[in-house]
Amino acid sequence: MFHLILITLALTMQSQAAPLEHVAVVDAPVGEVWKVWTTSEGVKSWMVPSAEVDLRVGGHIRTSYSPNSDLKGEDVIENTIICYDPMRMLSIKATKVPKQFPFKIAMQQAWTVIYLEAVGTRTKVTSRMLGFTNEPESVEMRKFFNGGNQMTLDALSKRFQK
Repeated sequence: MFHLILITLALTMQSQAAPLEHVAVVDAPVGEVWKVWTTSEGVKSWMVPSAEVDLRVGGHIRTSYSPNSDLKGEDVIENTIICYDPMRMLSIKATKVPKQFPFKIAMQQAWTVIYLEAVGTRTKVTSRMLGFTNEPESVEMRKFFNGGNQMTLDALSKRFQK
């Protein structure tokens, strides 16, 4: 029995790919960075033109790159808030993706954790996206988010440039 458990654990670990990690140091204190991640107006100030945030466990962050979105249509990205530790960590999972998103199956296994850490008067933001596997769709999705997640942190940094 013990050997079966070890083999199962080894196979599970083998099928999991390393998380994607991106880091940025933003020229703003933690409270300001937290606010732009966790409020509707904050998200609209740097990420997308349409956003709605319901900050609570089980709440949603709905966004759209379309400025006229009602946040209910096929253009919406909906992330469910898994958990959060105010001013320190936010964990989200995509529960709705736009109709044209090519990685729908792989996305069901992924989630993201965003960490905030004070560095003097600035904030270190670490984004870790987890749940990737070695399946072809997941491998392609990883490539997609490797660039996309970096662009997101670059936009966040730009939001606070003086």
